[in-house]
Amino acid sequence: MFPEQMLSIANVGPGNGYRYYFRGVMVGDVLRPASKPVKLAQEEAGIPPGVWLGRGLPALGLVPGAMVTERQAELLFGEGRHPEADRIERDLAAAGETPAAARRATTLGRAVKDITSPVLALDLVFRPQATIIVLWALGDDRTRRIIERAHEQAITGTFAWLEDAVAEIRWGSGGRHRAKVPALLVARFRHFENRDGLPFLHDHRVTSVKVQRPDGMWGNLDTRRLYRHVALHTPDHHEGLRGAGPGDRTAHRYAWPPPDHGVSGCPARSDQLGCRPLGADPPRPGGNHRHVRGEPQAKTAGGRAQHGVAW
Repeated sequence: MFPEQMLSIANVGPGNGYRYYFRGVMVGDVLRPASKPVKLAQEEAGIPPGVWLGRGLPALGLVPGAMVTERQAELLFGEGRHPEADRIERDLAAAGETPAAARRATTLGRAVKDITSPVLALDLVFRPQATIIVLWALGDDRTRRIIERAHEQAITGTFAWLEDAVAEIRWGSGGRHRAKVPALLVARFRHFENRDGLPFLHDHRVTSVKVQRPDGMWGNLDTRRLYRHVALHTPDHHEGLRGAGPGDRTAHRYAWPPPDHGVSGCPARSDQLGCRPLGADPPRPGGNHRHVRGEPQAKTAGGRAQHGVAW
């Protein structure tokens, strides 16, 4: 019944970019008085708090599902440092370390100041197809729960594929060393409206570029590889996407819903919508290319627009 979702990606640079998720997404994209705490504004807006996800959390002593604080996001996504850097630095100072040594100990990989045009995170935004958003907005509680469960399962499956098959770290001169990265650091922010206040179910999965090498040292995710390979999560069909490089916001579709979502079948004209019966093999990437109005189109190396890919 639900043929596709959209996935778009944008870079998050150092500085105050992380604030958007706390002072925009988590408060319903409304102007919050400076005197009102973020937590109170978030509760009034009915928006769930951001939570930590990803297999890389244990390396930092974080727990999946724990709430993301604004300070943690500032440290990781704004400075490229350990989310608990303040506590760690206090402990090191109490043990006799100098402030400079303590700061080095909480810096994940190279310091931001030593990197030209640094990117500290990728904002992967997942949303259902427009018709499903309408169904979610107008449906009863059961319908909304089914759609939200399918939405969550599709995203979970996509991230499992990213960690299992796509994510890599590069290091050394010219990036000559490579290794798989089966563990990412992700903050999830769920949002139910767009900036105009209209119903718009979507998730921001803010993914840190800071990842561990096999030797335990910290470095940066190969973001170009991830941009190229973001695509449908189907274990046997990973090869298809030729996406835009970092710096562009790219948009692609991925199959939806996943198995066990509670809804089955395809609508009429499913051949035109790209829908496939549950359990069927997905078609090869190629045909049925479409662009959703309002979503920026990715650009190929030659500058020609490349539409979202229907799978």
